[in-house]
Amino acid sequence: MTDRIDFTGRTAIVTGAGRGLGRAYALELGRRGANVVVNDPGVASDGRGSDASPAEQVAGEIRAAGGRAVADMSDITDRAQAASIVDHAIAEYGRLDIVLNNAGIIRDRTFVKKELDDFEAVFAVHFFGSVYVTRAAWPHLMEQNYGRVLFTTSVSGTLGSFGQADYGSAKTALLGLMNTLAIEGERKNVRVNAISPAAATRITDGVLSDAAKSKLAPELVAPAALHLVSENAPTKVAIQAGAGQFSRVLFAQNEEITLDGPETVEAFAEAFDRIAATDGLFPVRAPESAT
Repeated sequence: MTDRIDFTGRTAIVTGAGRGLGRAYALELGRRGANVVVNDPGVASDGRGSDASPAEQVAGEIRAAGGRAVADMSDITDRAQAASIVDHAIAEYGRLDIVLNNAGIIRDRTFVKKELDDFEAVFAVHFFGSVYVTRAAWPHLMEQNYGRVLFTTSVSGTLGSFGQADYGSAKTALLGLMNTLAIEGERKNVRVNAISPAAATRITDGVLSDAAKSKLAPELVAPAALHLVSENAPTKVAIQAGAGQFSRVLFAQNEEITLDGPETVEAFAEAFDRIAATDGLFPVRAPESAT
């Protein structure tokens, strides 16, 4: 039986922690002893507006239960404000150990109807917001030889989802960031992972039935998220979690095929069914000529 996973003495930033998944993560971290910086500017699900009450309420819940938490309303899409979250954590608790990038917005519409401003707004939160906060934290994590970073990806990107070209693209970009930072952080015990959650949140309002919502509580994703930022976390791992079910998400490939004869378009077309076969898949590796 695994010993209780404890975060006493660790300091965690959770972005988008005022509601939904972020709230579930923050509360569970607080229950397990972490100092929690509850970051949330209180925007609407499309990224507009602001409201201090969500972050303050969650921080208050953690403190009321005997934990340590502060609210932070900084906007992660602004570089200086994103860096200020890291400064806030260190000023309040003396160190920073965990960055849990959860904040998100959504602006669903088909690609032909989607404004480029929507793309930029969604990328600003999901991708660049995660970059800005993590980049501000990175030197501290590397210097102290300890850090845990979690990005939030989505099946909207790994599988695709109608009307979510911007959202799915931003979420999948974070997997590329995870893969690279996991390599760069490994020598300094900075482990980087991703969570692909399925949960009933504001983003899914109007999409899920009441029956589905009852099975997709954000709290059911928290066990995977917290393990991925714990002392014994793996690195370079993406986990899909929801409704009490968990699986690993991988980039995969099959065995390489060498074309018979000259490498022409026709030869490739003739071999395509073998090249694109999905049996015998394994995790992506670099071509031998590139290693």
